[in-house]
Amino acid sequence: MPFTRQEFFEVFAAYNLATWPLPVLAYLLGIAAVGLSFHGSRAATALISAVLALMWLVNGLGYHWVYFAPVNPIARGFAILFVAQAGLLMAAPILWPGFRIAARRDARTAAGLGLAAFALIIYPTWGRLAGHHYPAVPVFGLAPCPTTIFTIGLLLLGTWRVARWLLIIPAVWAAIGGSAAVLLGVPQDFGLIAAILTAAGFALAPLRSRHGDAAGP
Repeated sequence: MPFTRQEFFEVFAAYNLATWPLPVLAYLLGIAAVGLSFHGSRAATALISAVLALMWLVNGLGYHWVYFAPVNPIARGFAILFVAQAGLLMAAPILWPGFRIAARRDARTAAGLGLAAFALIIYPTWGRLAGHHYPAVPVFGLAPCPTTIFTIGLLLLGTWRVARWLLIIPAVWAAIGGSAAVLLGVPQDFGLIAAILTAAGFALAPLRSRHGDAAGP
């Protein structure tokens, strides 16, 4: 690892102080996005996608490109990945007019809203209990890991034939960022592991169902 744990948290401190009061705006937008998921309309989906895209864009350009790159040479590669995800999120409601991010009475909705709540509430609380204090903390909407957990959560509410493709980059980052839970002492990032396993479970469910049907009488 090309940076120390101290450098890792110092990056967050500098980034959060420089971007204040964006953390407050990010929380307001996150709460609004969850509320919009109960509308289920095309307009609501477009707004949710725009909120998520804005977060990924800020993460890519602000965090990875500007602040993280000086201590991590591959951070600019991460920045490109995050900007690409922002573009996909913005394009999805246009390319697939039938795409909806909408709360339903099903297991995917329950899991998705649970992950969104984790990113908004449990993630920062767990971090504080672990001894992390603002501004030297990953903040929802501006830092990659809580943003990724939240994104996976809301995309689980999405029309699955589209949402499953939009989950690929978040899943890649969840695998990368999840290492921070152990290597950098960020236990709240175990939420990334839970998020990627949850998404994988729903992605594999149809395959298991078809296999079961084929093996049946």
